[in-house]
Amino acid sequence: MSVLESFSLDGETAIVTGGAQGLGKRMASGLAEMGADVAIVDLNLEIAQATAEELRGETEVVAVEVDVTDEASVKGMVDEVTDRLGPVDVLVNNAGIVENSPAEETLLDSWKRVLAVNLDGVFLCTKHVGRQMLDRGEGRIVNIASMSAIDVNVPQKQASYNTSKAGVSMLTKSLAVEWADRGVRVNAIAPGYMRTELTEDVLEENPDVADTWLENTPLGRLGRPEELQELVVYLASDASSYMTGTTVVIDGGYTAR
Repeated sequence: MSVLESFSLDGETAIVTGGAQGLGKRMASGLAEMGADVAIVDLNLEIAQATAEELRGETEVVAVEVDVTDEASVKGMVDEVTDRLGPVDVLVNNAGIVENSPAEETLLDSWKRVLAVNLDGVFLCTKHVGRQMLDRGEGRIVNIASMSAIDVNVPQKQASYNTSKAGVSMLTKSLAVEWADRGVRVNAIAPGYMRTELTEDVLEENPDVADTWLENTPLGRLGRPEELQELVVYLASDASSYMTGTTVVIDGGYTAR
């Protein structure tokens, strides 16, 4: 197999949660470009359908609604994707939220909501997709953690988000070890500050925050969403066949300071 061929996803089926926009959309685009049929899985079905229509080309791209915090919804989503596209070869757990507030002022409902989406959602999707992967003895799972799993980035106060993403990294390790001898590889990506619609709004409203972010990033800029495409394809393909249990940091040097 050539180097280029090792990155191919021809004939495979991939799920990207939170794939309707932002980083999820870019990663879904990369998987489709490399030959995968892709399910854009999102809470907002309307936006997911628009994204699926935009990305659909030589491969099939479909939109499926899901609430990743609800186990029945997750199971139904996996069944629908399998019926429409076939057994799932690649799962990208990207759905996530953040709610910023000082810890002493954070409501318990807010804490639970962030943990439910960011950590419970990863577990539930991995559990139900993982079952069919384990039955077939093959599969690749890519969890989207964050540099916040490693470093307490500032100036925003986000204890719930940081904790949830640290949990994603440990869940990644735990499942990688548990499932390695059954043919399923589990890795994670820990992005730094990426230039998405959400961060653009933050930068516009809080220029001081932007200055702090850039001062603490050795490369001196935000990441581009397309810079995750190559990495997610690598982890989803045979190119990374000897890698499991790893969280790959892509943060412009933020955590290396």
